[in-house]
Amino acid sequence: MADIIKPGAGIIFMKVGNHAREPLSDIVVRKRKEIEDAGYALWGYGGNTCHPLTTVQPFAHAYERRGRVIYLCMEPMESHHFAVPERAEEYSVDGVTWEAVPESINVRGSRYALKIDGLEVEEFDLPLWRTRVASGHSVGLPGSQYIYGRVDKACLGVVDEADVTATGEHRVVHIGLVARLLEPYAVFVRNLVR
Repeated sequence: MADIIKPGAGIIFMKVGNHAREPLSDIVVRKRKEIEDAGYALWGYGGNTCHPLTTVQPFAHAYERRGRVIYLCMEPMESHHFAVPERAEEYSVDGVTWEAVPESINVRGSRYALKIDGLEVEEFDLPLWRTRVASGHSVGLPGSQYIYGRVDKACLGVVDEADVTATGEHRVVHIGLVARLLEPYAVFVRNLVR
């Protein structure tokens, strides 16, 4: 997986763990089954740092135009996410037009989801200091300065080591899961109002 972190690559970094009262190991098994049954899975998430319309989709389309594959690189962590594990029943690419989530796909306790395939356990170190925020409000900021505290996800571009200034923290995170992103990359998800 070393080719994922070569200069010019685009990645979405995300810390992952237990979610909506489900252990990460169970989520991985479930998502692999969804990929097997539907050809893709929707990896749910929340927060505002990777908004589907304003951050993820523009980022992914820019890298796609360059002929790049965008990878979701996930750092496993301890998590106590206790959101209600209700299944999302609809998804939307634009937040306006909604479609039913296929029966074989379960997104639980999330506002957004990334469309993925090829979910693999991959162990490697990601040098955040060799990345730059590539979409959103902090474009150009080194990943090692952006990924802190409550900021647990970002659209990042990998830069050449020669282009990195000597100052700053050379922080590295350990990746444990990798998936490929598929078009439309990120969607909104919701439960139907009853």
